[in-house]
Amino acid sequence: MEAIVFEEFGGPGVLQLREVDTPSPGLGQVRLRVAAASVNPLDYKIRSGFMQGAFPTPLPAIPGFEAAGVVDAVGDGVRHLAVGDEALGFTDTGSYADYALATLAVRKPGGLSFEEAAALPTAADTAERTLELLALKEGDTVLIHGASGTVGTAAVQLALLRGAHVVGTASPARHDALRALGATPVAYGEGLVARVREAAPQGIDAVLDAAGKGALPDSIELRGGTTDRIVTIADPAAATYGVVFSSGGGRSLDRLTALTALAADGRLRIPVAGTLPLAQAARAQTDSEHGHPSGRIVLTPEPKR
Repeated sequence: MEAIVFEEFGGPGVLQLREVDTPSPGLGQVRLRVAAASVNPLDYKIRSGFMQGAFPTPLPAIPGFEAAGVVDAVGDGVRHLAVGDEALGFTDTGSYADYALATLAVRKPGGLSFEEAAALPTAADTAERTLELLALKEGDTVLIHGASGTVGTAAVQLALLRGAHVVGTASPARHDALRALGATPVAYGEGLVARVREAAPQGIDAVLDAAGKGALPDSIELRGGTTDRIVTIADPAAATYGVVFSSGGGRSLDRLTALTALAADGRLRIPVAGTLPLAQAARAQTDSEHGHPSGRIVLTPEPKR
């Protein structure tokens, strides 16, 4: 099969299209014929070597953690998926490839394109997990930094489904999109505390930082000086302020199933900024890192006959 491989850490140029062995599913795994693979910010951080301390990556490696496609083989113990099913999920092997193995995978709703389905797992799971950490409930007011990003957009929708009021920080160009979701947008930068207080005079009950742009001191001030009910997934300075940093983990088939059900009936959508052929993975990661896309960039392998 064809896959994107990097044999050393470095810039986007280390990503190369290669012929590699097709993996076989083991116990509890399915093999997906990948139709779409989502490009995540973590992908380029791992490729650069920046994440070796947190995510040790043996080389050579295939990037990618989530995909959508068609099940073409199943391992022992799999009961909820069968050959021929369209599915989405977290991949156990790199998703920038013609085929990938997955343990946490569910049926793809018919109303979702493969591209939309591939963009769903990580953003939706991260948003739901952090809202759970914040113990967000009906009537709360939550401030979401980076509310127009993929995790932020998922968090806005999921927070509103919980009955919370949402104030979201974003660049002015993204404010209309946040209003359309049902959030109250505010701009980043100097004067943030005053703008948030004007938007939410009732006060802020919880803060999710999905941007990592130095907003933790303002967040603590808006919470009345406490770090309680503040979580960041993006600011490495969290420990300096005594703020919880959530780096992932705790994925489950039940949660993925529930989030996919919300997507199936239109209550949860992760925006797709664009698609590129698998061979253009270097461009996709460059755009993800520097292009400020308004959604996930998705790679599409060449269809196999």
